[in-house]
Amino acid sequence: VKGGTLVISGDGRYYNKEAIQIIAKIAVAAGVSRIWIGKDGLLSTPAASAVIRAREGGFKAFGAFILSASHNPGGIDEDFGIKYNCENGGPAPEKVTELIFEKTKTISEIISAEDFPEIDISTIGTTKITSADGSKTVQIDVFDPTEDQVNVLAGCFDFEPIKKLFARPDFTFKYDSLSGVQGPYAKKVFCDILGAPPSSLINCEPKEDFGGPTSPSHGHADPNLANARELCDIMGVSKEGRPITGQDVEPPVFGAAADGDADRNMILGRRFFVTPSDSLAVIVENSELIPYFKPHKGLFSTRGGIKGAARSMPTSCALDRVCTAKNIPFFETPTGWKFFGNLMDTPQYTPFICGEESFGTGSNHVREKDGMWAVLAWLQIIAAKNPDASKPLVTVDQILEEHWKKYGRNYYARYDYEGVDLDAAKNMMARMAEMADKWPADSFGPYTLDKADMFAYNDPIDGSVSKNQGIRFIFTDGSRIVFRMSGTGVVGATVRMYLEKYEASTGDLDQHPLEVVKPLADLAIKLSDLKEFTGRDEPSVIT
Repeated sequence: VKGGTLVISGDGRYYNKEAIQIIAKIAVAAGVSRIWIGKDGLLSTPAASAVIRAREGGFKAFGAFILSASHNPGGIDEDFGIKYNCENGGPAPEKVTELIFEKTKTISEIISAEDFPEIDISTIGTTKITSADGSKTVQIDVFDPTEDQVNVLAGCFDFEPIKKLFARPDFTFKYDSLSGVQGPYAKKVFCDILGAPPSSLINCEPKEDFGGPTSPSHGHADPNLANARELCDIMGVSKEGRPITGQDVEPPVFGAAADGDADRNMILGRRFFVTPSDSLAVIVENSELIPYFKPHKGLFSTRGGIKGAARSMPTSCALDRVCTAKNIPFFETPTGWKFFGNLMDTPQYTPFICGEESFGTGSNHVREKDGMWAVLAWLQIIAAKNPDASKPLVTVDQILEEHWKKYGRNYYARYDYEGVDLDAAKNMMARMAEMADKWPADSFGPYTLDKADMFAYNDPIDGSVSKNQGIRFIFTDGSRIVFRMSGTGVVGATVRMYLEKYEASTGDLDQHPLEVVKPLADLAIKLSDLKEFTGRDEPSVIT
């Protein structure tokens, strides 16, 4: 810390600018000699990771305070958050956050350099501030928040084929930043570099309340079917992921959205929703079309190419089928991007692709999930499948249909029960954990249980163990029921119920997921005694 460089920025939500000044004063008092801040205090979460890993040659900063509550609403009456990323650019691992928590129990005072002048975060440039006695100088660097991440992304993708795709008259595009931090990045990448018209972007001015309660998203900058309604209506996709027809103007061919801090993404085709689990599987299946993962054949061996992949435990097993077919090592981790960090830092598994069902996808180019990376990955794949502009466009839905014909389809849905009494939720989870090896054989209707357990993760790199990561019911036909308590809610507990039904490539691949998994949902509610424990008859949200 002393004499070191610290990054401080955030997603632009309410109180970010004030918090930057407060943290800077505390950092100066602690001996930090250089502070990096994105212009207007803005840095997306993946961009903050890129700044740590790449700015001025990389690894100059010892860490970053990212001021964000992720996809949670912003505004004076909404959520605020602080996240710390370490010197590798990734989220602080459990061993660090546990030490921080222990320290909070003994803090007796906060030392702050109260006479340190307010930082002008609206102007790009370098300012040096020297103490009155000349004993200490602090350098403040305010920079374009897009430059480091864009430079990193340029090393992952070939922008020229994507430019040609954008130039095709039959390719249309719509992108929604949901009034979060992604706006400047969307303008830079899609308009300035790739040539998309400004009209293809919506909600690309960052706002402290992400548009507030009167906006189509109600200020909830979460890229899903429930909250990104303006984009979904334009693309012809209902809240249940069903196609909406009858528009006066045909929906765009490709659509995407980001959350408040721009680490999450949603991918849409015309009247077509791509689940995050399928998106991850398709990117890995087509990874050789992305320059960062393209194998290079030599005289005696092949170098490059994807070396590892991972998904969070609740994410569907669609990735597993691709990795098994391609002989790619893959891992199942707890929910939380920090659990991918050790794998991404291990050379034998890089290049590496990973993702979560909660709309997070990324690779080892940074140590965060990266919404822009995911969209560019899809655009690179679509461009590669459409080299001849004189031929009909291969579209998002066609890419998914071909994928399912090869690997089968993992029908998938998530039921969220928000604001549940915390003790009731814990008791429900404890009962299922206690019953793990005691369920009667006839408890599961038409399904045959293969395994029921409380998921624990043994990190293959450092040997650390993360326990109590969710209840799993795994059935012999590949179906799954998963329960876990979310850590991103702010009132009570959020119980998440994940449902997955596998359909082989020879089966019916054109069903609606919510209809397919409904029998599993009924079984899950029965097994968990959810109504009895929580008093809930219906989920708050179905994704």
